[in-house]
Amino acid sequence: MVRIYTRTGDRGDTALLGGARVAKDDARVEAYGTVDELNAVLGLARAACRDAGLGRQLARIQQELFELGADLADPRPGPGGGSRVGEGHVEALEREIDAFTAEVPPLNRFVLPGGTELAARLHLARTVARRAERRVVTLARSGAVPPAAVRYLNRLSDWLFAAARAANHRAGSPEVVWEPAPSGETGGGAGQGEA
Repeated sequence: MVRIYTRTGDRGDTALLGGARVAKDDARVEAYGTVDELNAVLGLARAACRDAGLGRQLARIQQELFELGADLADPRPGPGGGSRVGEGHVEALEREIDAFTAEVPPLNRFVLPGGTELAARLHLARTVARRAERRVVTLARSGAVPPAAVRYLNRLSDWLFAAARAANHRAGSPEVVWEPAPSGETGGGAGQGEA
């Protein structure tokens, strides 16, 4: 029987690929840990997905995120630390974003997370993707990151937004849109402004 617990991290450190040990709150651990969290959130979205095509796309992206996590967990340059996720993955996301966008009405208002359960879960995944992107940008200031990592996460958050819109459209569910406060009232906030 293989034990799940190893006790090797009981003092607050963990091993990277290659064997180096770092604190569990190290920027590299934060980066691949947030990618892992994103993968778990996508698992929730897949559990709510009844669209076979979209389900296959989500399954593929979960595999890619696992590979990206491995890329981020490996600080070694060269063959031992080569990238598993690259420009081809980014380009595939872009093609799928274009396909989603072609099937929904033009966007003329800010969209709030909601609609179907699947769309709401995809929007949640989008926000975690943005956080993962920020964690990878932080890591890039102090350590090596795969060349396509930031671009992949940036495009994935766009993909998740487009997929959420498509999920609502396919289900016949109206999108939830932001209603600006009447003039003189306070309100507003951040949302889809990252690019």
